[in-house]
Amino acid sequence: MRNFLVVFGVVLLCVSCNTDTVVSGNQNISGGWDVDQPAVFEIPQLDSLQTYNMFLNVRNTNDYKFNNLFLIVRMDFPHGKVVTDTLEYRMAHPDGTWMGQGIGSVKENKLWYKEGIRFAETGNYNITITHAVRNNGAVEGVKNLEGITDVGYSIEKTDQEE
Repeated sequence: MRNFLVVFGVVLLCVSCNTDTVVSGNQNISGGWDVDQPAVFEIPQLDSLQTYNMFLNVRNTNDYKFNNLFLIVRMDFPHGKVVTDTLEYRMAHPDGTWMGQGIGSVKENKLWYKEGIRFAETGNYNITITHAVRNNGAVEGVKNLEGITDVGYSIEKTDQEE
C-alpha cells in the first residue's frame, strides 16, 4: 500500500507540473508597490515561428483596498519599437470576495495580457509593469499601493505554429 501511495504521489506531481509555460518572471513587492518602482523583466529570445499567449501574474492579500487593478504595461522590442497598454482587471467579485486562486488571505491571479503573439525580432524583449490605481474622484494616483505582494509574467506556447 505504501508503494502505491508513493507512485500515486509521483504521478500526481508529474501531471500537475505539465505546463506549456516556456518562460516566466516574478518580482516580490514588500511594503507596498511604489508607483515609481515598476516591475521590469527581460524576456529571452524565443522561437520566432511559435505562437504564444502572455499573462500577467499578480498576488494580492486582504490589504488590497480596491476591487480592480489598473496596470500600464510597456513592451520594448529588440529593434526599438515600443508598445504600451493601459489595462484594467477585476480583482474581486461584486460581493467582495477575491478572485484568483489560493487558500487564505493570499490570492494569485493569472491575467490575460497578449493572445496569439509571436516574437519575430531577434534579441531580448523587455516588459515594464507599473500600477495606475486611483481612489474614486482623485486626480492623483495612489503613490504606494498596499496589498500587492508579487507581480510577474508568464509566456505559454499555443497549439499554433507555422
